[in-house]
Amino acid sequence: MISVEQYLALSAVMFVIGVVGVLVRRNAIIVFMSIELMLNSVNLTLVAFSAYLGDVTGQMLVFFVMTVAAAEAAVGLAIIIALYRIRQTVNIDDINILKW
Repeated sequence: MISVEQYLALSAVMFVIGVVGVLVRRNAIIVFMSIELMLNSVNLTLVAFSAYLGDVTGQMLVFFVMTVAAAEAAVGLAIIIALYRIRQTVNIDDINILKW
């Protein structure tokens, strides 16, 4: 049987990989995927504690987080596609559409 500590260790590793992806990479799609990885690591933590405590509150909260993540994915990809059509790149350093 897998212990809660192992779930938390996996979640921490996933979150750190996501943070490194956001801070290091300059591709908007990779950054977007890293943010999704961080959200999934938080979901894993919530489910692990929910199962450990025998309470379904964490599992219900995961459904709300997944709903927000799905909406964020749809809006984020639409923004990335729109920026690609304007600038012909998804490199974050080259996208300076808000600068004067």
